[in-house]
Amino acid sequence: MKIAIVILNWNGKELLERFLPRLIKFSDESKVFVVDNNSTDSSIEFLKTHYSNIDIIINKSNLGYAEGYNVALQKIKADYYVLINSDIEVTKDWLKPLTDLMDSNKQIAACQPKILSYKDSKYFEYAGASGGFIDIFGYPFCRGRIFNNLEIDSSQYDDSIEIFWATGACLLVRSASFWEVGGFDNDFFAHQEEIDLCWRLKNKSYKIMVEPESKVLHMGGATLEKSSPKKTYLNFRNNLYMLFKNLKLNQLLFIIPIRLILDGIAALTFLFQRNGLLHFLSIIKAHLTFYLNINKLIRKRSIIKQKSNHKGIMNNSILFLNKIKKSNKFSDLEKYI
Repeated sequence: MKIAIVILNWNGKELLERFLPRLIKFSDESKVFVVDNNSTDSSIEFLKTHYSNIDIIINKSNLGYAEGYNVALQKIKADYYVLINSDIEVTKDWLKPLTDLMDSNKQIAACQPKILSYKDSKYFEYAGASGGFIDIFGYPFCRGRIFNNLEIDSSQYDDSIEIFWATGACLLVRSASFWEVGGFDNDFFAHQEEIDLCWRLKNKSYKIMVEPESKVLHMGGATLEKSSPKKTYLNFRNNLYMLFKNLKLNQLLFIIPIRLILDGIAALTFLFQRNGLLHFLSIIKAHLTFYLNINKLIRKRSIIKQKSNHKGIMNNSILFLNKIKKSNKFSDLEKYI
């Protein structure tokens, strides 16, 4: 088949009830799969009763986003995978602009639509907005979202451009390219695995794009709330994993020590927030886990050909520009990219 739309589900029966009908209605000429990560709710029964034509792949345990998709996608033969969260509402004709873009250039390995907030569609949504970027120290941000500052969508970012990373909330990826780089890194479990994937694809000279002609709405926070200490742990740990694997050696020796300082400052600032101690400890745990896995990470980076000067890396610090210079919009940052 050409297009396999693959939803990863974990205790998401209510989300499937809400969003699956529209996905099926507006996804002609594609086949929908649901990958279940050992749900304990009635997701499977619901699907078998109401959507008997959907193929269900059941994982024996909760493998997270990364390994959950890796295991399931090995069983699906398609030219393109569309990896889509269960809390995404698609719009009419959302799929064609993405596949047309991919068909136009085989150097494009992955792309994403414009992601707007399901709760208030005037705003971009946190997880992807209109394309992902990173700064010189590896901190991610989006065209339309800087840290927690979400811009109103006034069509200011409606051009299709090359980006650094495409959101895992709604990711169209060429299957051959996905497996060429080994798929997701299972050790990430969840969070930033799509950035790591895109970086490894770019190390192979592929392009990552955003196509805002396609638009979807994302609820967000359906699995882990933004304020979750576990999410803090995974984000900080996985970001360090990603940097260690993909940076060139001279960049690595410069950036990692600075990141240790910046992450330390971030940990201290959490102490002044509600439930901040748990987040403080999560960052400490993230760094300890990173140190304990250095040997494993060395083996992983040994099979990656690291490159520099990738399109989509900002040659400046997002922390400095946002916190000191008060740059809250992507348009304020474009000159540095």
